[in-house]
Amino acid sequence: MNAPVKQLKEMNQPLLFEMLRSFTTLAKTLNLSHAVSELNSTRQTVRRHIALLEEMRGETLFHVVNRRYELTDEGQAALPAAESLLGHGRLWLRGQIKDVDGLMGMSYVDETGWYYHQQQQPISVAWSNPSGLFRSAIQCWAAAQGALEDDAILPVRPYALVYRDTAAGWLCTEVGERSFYSKWWGWGAARSSVGRSLDQFPFGPELARVMDVPLREVQTTCGMRLDQVVTRIPRSVGGIPEHLVFERLLLGCHMPDGSFALMVMVDRPDTIRVAGLDQSSLEEMSHDVVVDFKGD
Repeated sequence: MNAPVKQLKEMNQPLLFEMLRSFTTLAKTLNLSHAVSELNSTRQTVRRHIALLEEMRGETLFHVVNRRYELTDEGQAALPAAESLLGHGRLWLRGQIKDVDGLMGMSYVDETGWYYHQQQQPISVAWSNPSGLFRSAIQCWAAAQGALEDDAILPVRPYALVYRDTAAGWLCTEVGERSFYSKWWGWGAARSSVGRSLDQFPFGPELARVMDVPLREVQTTCGMRLDQVVTRIPRSVGGIPEHLVFERLLLGCHMPDGSFALMVMVDRPDTIRVAGLDQSSLEEMSHDVVVDFKGD
């Protein structure tokens, strides 16, 4: 048995967790002193964690150039999975994430009682979408072969949100005037979201990493994914959180230059399909938040 494999077998799970924390934190800061401060650790410990990971993986994760850390290509490729493992691990230990019939689900409740439940849905659920928006969106997307600016997308474009992946995260580049988002916030407030990153809910970084998984999945596959969300969100800045239930269809698209664009269709469902939840949130949700889809 070679040394790295033996070390891996003998390693306790808490140490692996701390090694992943060291790797992801140093990858974020690219500064050893900043990473040590954020981790409340020591320089020797962080260096040892990185060296162990590199030995076990058989690849170099960082280069040091002019006393500054830089991710190697291998380190860059390893980072998303490491972040996902950390996020999933913490939530799994708290019983807040699990698979339901092979589809990812999570339920998060904080100390104030705020909650966010998300459950991936079979694509077949799109066929029963009350307004017909999802069915039409998939048909238009397929006809356009994912080309966002193709004329085939035009019938559903006013109901869509579009996001682009940038160094600052997912940025909103377009909000459809007839979209569910505009119904919830009002057209003026919704339009003001263009150029902003995805809304940050009151949760920790581990949940944010898990919530990013569906978007990255569609980005990688250039395919589609459907999720249902049950939560409480204000309809105005400083407003009282209200019940919000929606289904979100993610469609992988491309711009004329070939770069990726995420087209998002959101609609109100006719039933809550998140395991363990009753229908009360949907029944108490404002009745005016309905997508008025014109077409099929």
